[in-house]
Amino acid sequence: MTDHTCASNTEGQLPRVVVAGLASCFGCQLQITNQEQYLTDILGRFDLQYWQLASSDPMPEDFDIVIIEGAVTTEEALEQVKALREVADTVITIGACANTGGIPGIAAAGYASRASEVYDSVPEACGTMIEPCAVSDVIAVDFQVPCCPIDFYEFAQILSAALMGSNRARRSTTMCNECKRQENPCFYPQGEICLGLVTSGGCMARCPSLGRPCMGCRGLSPKANLDSARESVASYNLSVEEFDRKLSIFNQTNAVLSAKDEASDD
Repeated sequence: MTDHTCASNTEGQLPRVVVAGLASCFGCQLQITNQEQYLTDILGRFDLQYWQLASSDPMPEDFDIVIIEGAVTTEEALEQVKALREVADTVITIGACANTGGIPGIAAAGYASRASEVYDSVPEACGTMIEPCAVSDVIAVDFQVPCCPIDFYEFAQILSAALMGSNRARRSTTMCNECKRQENPCFYPQGEICLGLVTSGGCMARCPSLGRPCMGCRGLSPKANLDSARESVASYNLSVEEFDRKLSIFNQTNAVLSAKDEASDD
């Protein structure tokens, strides 16, 4: 993730923005539309030229910022994100599917046999399917909005940073820190696996505060220590294999996770 800012295009006009949807449930885009009381304020800061969810107009050839939701799962999508990167000054990915492969990324493990489990012959409408991957596995991404689905206010903050610039550092703490500040009881003494000890903070421990263990949809924290986390899981007599399985739900294609696992195997 780079620190790229696009305050305006070369003609001094409002930044031209397009929104593209790949393989996803479109829930992150719905999170944006659900905050209609704030949308008019945000929309007044840029020129929204294309949003398939809101209009059937074709995407323009020129724009400044592209917001992408969803994982790359077809050859067509692969070429599309490459083309978007060539045109856009700034690329923003929103949601776990775009950032780490998310739910579509679960199929990346043993992908060669996946299609035959669903189809006798793959329908033409599916396109040329490929192993699911994150957008950042294909192109350089300037800003990322995490979570499944995204938090609207975090989206607004990151979009503002893309439009106006910001020196705000990327959050590196884990979810456990936020749970402690929220005074949430830990799930491990209760015999439940929680991924908060390796997941990036930033959502104020939303799920644990509602009584649900963290599932890691924000992705791995830059300070995540997987070896230590697995030792902690084992110390509570819980399954390390189940911890890894849960971790792979949103992080199957996470390059950082794969690199750490390969290093531990060596």
